[in-house]
Amino acid sequence: MSAAMPRFALIGNPNCGKTALFNQLTGSRQKVANYAGVTVERKEGRLHLPDGREAALLDLPGAYSLTPASLDEAIARDVCRGFYPGEPIPDLLVCVVSATNLRLHLRFALEVRQLGRPMVVALNQMDAAEKRGIEIDVTALSRELGVPVIPTVAVKAGGADDLLARIAQVTPMPVDAPPLDDDGLHAEARRLMDVAVRMPERISRLDQRLDGWLLHPVWGLVILAVVMFTMFQAVFAWAKPLMDGIDAGMKWLGLQAGAHLPDGPLRSLIVDGIIAGTGSVLVFLPQILILFFFILSLEESGYLPRAAFLLDRMMHRAGLSGRSFIPLLSSFACAVPGIMATRSIQDPRDRLATILVAPLMTCSARLPVYTLLIAAFIPHRTVGGVFNVQGLVLFALYAAGILSALLVAWLMKRWRRDRGEHILLLELPSYRLPTLRDLRIGLWERAMIFLKRVGGIILAMAILLWFLLNFPAAPANAVGPAIDYSFAGRIGHVLAAVFAPLGFNWQISIALIPGMAAREVMVSSLATVYAVAAQNDEASAHALAPLITQQWSLATALSLLVWYIYAPQCISTLATIRRETHSWKQTLLAAGYLFALAYLASFATYQIAKALGAG
Repeated sequence: MSAAMPRFALIGNPNCGKTALFNQLTGSRQKVANYAGVTVERKEGRLHLPDGREAALLDLPGAYSLTPASLDEAIARDVCRGFYPGEPIPDLLVCVVSATNLRLHLRFALEVRQLGRPMVVALNQMDAAEKRGIEIDVTALSRELGVPVIPTVAVKAGGADDLLARIAQVTPMPVDAPPLDDDGLHAEARRLMDVAVRMPERISRLDQRLDGWLLHPVWGLVILAVVMFTMFQAVFAWAKPLMDGIDAGMKWLGLQAGAHLPDGPLRSLIVDGIIAGTGSVLVFLPQILILFFFILSLEESGYLPRAAFLLDRMMHRAGLSGRSFIPLLSSFACAVPGIMATRSIQDPRDRLATILVAPLMTCSARLPVYTLLIAAFIPHRTVGGVFNVQGLVLFALYAAGILSALLVAWLMKRWRRDRGEHILLLELPSYRLPTLRDLRIGLWERAMIFLKRVGGIILAMAILLWFLLNFPAAPANAVGPAIDYSFAGRIGHVLAAVFAPLGFNWQISIALIPGMAAREVMVSSLATVYAVAAQNDEASAHALAPLITQQWSLATALSLLVWYIYAPQCISTLATIRRETHSWKQTLLAAGYLFALAYLASFATYQIAKALGAG
């Protein structure tokens, strides 16, 4: 190994348990960034070897082949060969293969072996293989491969101890492997299976029974709808006690700060700008974590590829493919990684269509806006003693985004006259229970990302908006509210003329601008605007929901909800579309059609709601 800190790299097919093994080996000693020059996620962590040394561990993007069909696979290959700029060549490659799917994964291990780099094979998910009756002669497999093969169980404590011990004691030597073409790789994988693996006569009965229901053309769709519906119900029902606690804490903090600071700009900045602005967004952290809990659990369980398979026919009719499902589902968390995930879609037309409709998926940044308006204007009651009305409205908003995405994709397909067939090839992994360790790490990462946004961009926007709302001060002979004379007040009144047909007042109009930095900034901006405007009143700076309930009509609230289904109000998303498509034309097309949809849909919603007496 090199004299410096040794560097190991995990490489393997998707669904081999590579990420779980990475979490097992590094725990919380890891950092997430992007590779230089691209938006592919880069995970690196530290692990302590049994001999006391510390090593760096890199989790390479999942790959099916080192003959790249996607950017992820190209990066994995180049890092392994030491060709990627700024990435030192690993001292040792740890090729992770699933013991439950060796026929496919051994082919990839043979391809990695041909790189000639020092290598160890981690035979992962051995517990699942044993439950399925798969018998593996590890000694024979190691002998035939010519590299150490170490059984691991990444989801159990201590399940990677043997791997750690082996990579610490071994002196890696380059592997001398004969070159094989694609047919040769498959033939060699079959030979290894014949020598070292004995498969049971029947596959796992549990997997078979579950697939009989979950992949059923009718019941599978019903189950998927129930899963998604339950997820949105839980976002409201489970989070409320935690949200109430955070809200009470922020109100207490605002009162304490106000009581100990003298009247003046500093007190207004801290109470009305920082605490009211950031606190109004921080309260939604529990809901975001609950949403991610479901997404991570579905991913870990092996259900997501099956949902993609189930929806392939429907999505193909709409101009997409089953491969679009996972990027679009990822966009429920954030459109940025969802758009990045489209690199797994090989057909360029399907990939572009998925990129253009990904912003229509309801990302977690919209959740604070939806929750604020739903809680303020939709009654908190149940239907049939079971279904929460507020949860039903939230589900309807998500459904509207999904249906709109399918409609837009269908129109793009008609416009480009695409009649080609796009075959979907997916690996369906064995079902497994999500591990608390991986869920905890995933939720912690998401919480840190959210808190960094609150402490970074949202805080900066709150301070900037507070400045625009307070300066310049009203003249001595002013007859109107002081806020009308501020920069923000003047801008807001101009914009209000543009958005008046949608029912938006000047406060909403001004809050839309900083909301372009991040959608959830809309809530903090409204809190700051109303807090500053209420300085001469007895209204609380933290009572945002009651204030908008008093001052807005139901038609305005519904119009704003619909606006956020479509509005391209996220600069990061547009920047990612530009990076992924390398086209300003496609970026402007996305921004233009989303803004047009948002304006027209909000206009129709407001006018219809007014006509029905909600104005």
